[in-house]
Amino acid sequence: MTSGADDFRPHRFSTDTFPERDRLAAWQEIFGRTVCNLDIEPFNTDGFHSDATVCQLPGLGVMFATGNTRHLRHTRSLIKDGDLSFLAGPSCPFTAASLGRRVECAAGDGVLFNNAEVASVEFAATSRFTTFRVPTAAIEPLVRDVNDAVARIVPAGNVALQLLVRYLKSAIDTDALITPGLQQIAATHVYDLLALALGAARDAAEVAKGRGLRAARLSAIKADILVRLGARDLSLDTVAKRHGISPIYVRKLFESADTSFTQFVLSERLARAHRLLSDPRFADRSIATLALEAGFGDLSYFNRVFRRRYGVSPSDVRAAVRERSD
Repeated sequence: MTSGADDFRPHRFSTDTFPERDRLAAWQEIFGRTVCNLDIEPFNTDGFHSDATVCQLPGLGVMFATGNTRHLRHTRSLIKDGDLSFLAGPSCPFTAASLGRRVECAAGDGVLFNNAEVASVEFAATSRFTTFRVPTAAIEPLVRDVNDAVARIVPAGNVALQLLVRYLKSAIDTDALITPGLQQIAATHVYDLLALALGAARDAAEVAKGRGLRAARLSAIKADILVRLGARDLSLDTVAKRHGISPIYVRKLFESADTSFTQFVLSERLARAHRLLSDPRFADRSIATLALEAGFGDLSYFNRVFRRRYGVSPSDVRAAVRERSD
């Protein structure tokens, strides 16, 4: 997976695109050998199904995949470059092999591969997984011996691995990564987290902790908040406890992004309330009900901060929706 700065939007691939009789052969040739440089062997040839979303940034290619693939083989004939690829968190146990090493991995583990070497992965069952590739030159300065890290288990409980998987899912957002500068920042954060997961050298680890690790933690916390915006017990303390860090550290993470926990929560609750009020599908629900769903327990406070943010009242937004519907 290689790309330039202008081709960063996700590309979605699915066996549903092809006639049923051609699905396996087309997937093996077009997606496997052409896109991923892999030979793909399924559990069953009948009813084969697979989906993948690929996002390409400068210096970083990410793929989220699901399907009933049994074997992935990177053969000598499919070697095209010397990048590093990392398989992160498959949903089933798997076996990985390269450089004469063979490791039995549990669901959620991670494994590094060097694309200049023959390698294989065997999944125990139909699975979903994340994989990404980065330039070897980006990781070599951060890790003592990159090749020694190939085909070694990074356990699912590794904190950097957990944050890496979350960061990839939440940060690979085309709206947020619209400029080359932001794309490069995201790639650098991935390099930092990968180095920490593999065992970064001391100096590199300190830099990575202050850069990629902090960004990934903040990204994970923001994603957690968005899921729980309507919860009455959403607070700095409960979020910190859920992520196993101190409230002071959470506060500092938001300060590093020039905001605060309270400001972020309020902004996102207002945005959700505005979306709900603007959606004709919720026209039969009261403003109070939608405000509560967005996380506001005090209607007068909601009305006040909503007008301050948008320059109109919730009733004005609701009335505008009705006018458009008439």
